[in-house]
Amino acid sequence: MSHTAFIALGSNVGNRAAYLHTALDAMSSYASIVETSHLYETVPILVTDQPLFLNAVCKVSTHLTPLELLSAVKQTEDSIGRTKTVRFGPREIDLDILFHDDSVVETPDLTIPHVGIPERDFVLAPLLDLDKDLRHPRLDVTVQALWQRLQKPVPPRVMPIRESLWHWGHDTKVMGILNITPDSFSGDGLAGARNPVAAAVAQARQFVGAGADILDIGGYSTRPGHAYLDVEEEISRVGPVIGALRDALDVPLSVDTFRVEVAEKALDAGAAWLNDVSGLRLANQAAETDFIAGEETSRSTLHDPPVPNGMAVLSARRRVPLVLMHNRAPLQTGPPSGDPQSEPPTAFNDPSHDIVAVVRQGLSTALEAARLNGVPRWHRIIDPGIGFGKTPAEHAVLISRLDELQELGYPLLFGCSRKGFLGKMAGGAPVDDRLPGTIAANAMAVERGAQIVRVHDVRENLQAMRVVDAIMAGSPDRPFTSFS
Repeated sequence: MSHTAFIALGSNVGNRAAYLHTALDAMSSYASIVETSHLYETVPILVTDQPLFLNAVCKVSTHLTPLELLSAVKQTEDSIGRTKTVRFGPREIDLDILFHDDSVVETPDLTIPHVGIPERDFVLAPLLDLDKDLRHPRLDVTVQALWQRLQKPVPPRVMPIRESLWHWGHDTKVMGILNITPDSFSGDGLAGARNPVAAAVAQARQFVGAGADILDIGGYSTRPGHAYLDVEEEISRVGPVIGALRDALDVPLSVDTFRVEVAEKALDAGAAWLNDVSGLRLANQAAETDFIAGEETSRSTLHDPPVPNGMAVLSARRRVPLVLMHNRAPLQTGPPSGDPQSEPPTAFNDPSHDIVAVVRQGLSTALEAARLNGVPRWHRIIDPGIGFGKTPAEHAVLISRLDELQELGYPLLFGCSRKGFLGKMAGGAPVDDRLPGTIAANAMAVERGAQIVRVHDVRENLQAMRVVDAIMAGSPDRPFTSFS
């Protein structure tokens, strides 16, 4: 018989995120990880003179009884290396069974539901992520009701990136774009430089000096009319650059690719973040071939991420964040043609469609694929796909209603920098004159809940975002403090 259980995870010693990931991996031997909460950094209780904790909750399916599950999680703690110290003191890993179906258990070794649930924000906040309507079988109230009784602010949500930790809600993160291509729409491609690696490092130093939080490295142009690029060539473009940046700078590196092979090589070289322009739709070579050719004969391949999914599996296995972008614009073969700054034709043929609903559904499908392939909630990021298969009118609607995508409950990356629709809205502004429009759209996006802006002009955008952050700091309803 299968049971549903909720297990709390905590760590405040060493590489806290690594211990939590290791615990999830270990638990998968006796329980299927159905879903995880966001990750929270919390102050210790009872024994307060100790480091801050990372806390999460996972929902699992297991055939184990409550006492069998207790034995299993204690073995997991021991295998990870939990050091017994003072009660409630520092610990490498702490696993507590919160609920087991609707069971009420009272033994000398185990109490279910866990006695600390009603007064612990670091338990209730993660439970809200998983199921706000979950009922406490002893108290006969929902998790949401318990949270409302507690009357505490939501603890800071965080995201681990290798050994570092990002805190959501403090300030807007700025991602600097490094295009290692000869045909970038924005004219900043570095592949044609005499020494592309040196040119990339020099540009990256400028970005980091200006305050960039992360750098996004891409070797495959996705501009309208771009040329096809084989896997080996893409790897040869991004791999050496990422390796050089890893050695030269202390900043997280993202790889912008839809290919699993390229992503893995980039991670090997030093990347710590996957930015998938396809939204997990290209998990195998056949899907990539259809996508590149723009075939319409295999709609399920193009519109529904397959499970298992190579990119999501890679993210889960390598424990790195994964950006899921909404994209229905097919990549094209052949040399660039026509206006390189023109918008691709809309991918939605019904003029009565609701673009926000379409994007939301597409992102929900990608998020579900990521979940099914083991990517924890704290490593999932959404991107509405600005400039990919949408008209200027659709972009206007999408940006004005961006807060509706925040209801999905995930941090949002917004990438409008120098895009063609900005030029059209500004009366035909050329690509090198779209910085004002970029800043305006980014400011509106952040006001509507975006947490990351992806830009070509780091210094100017970062200054603008700091002003937006300062203005919004006085608002208790700032969207991205809770993602929803």
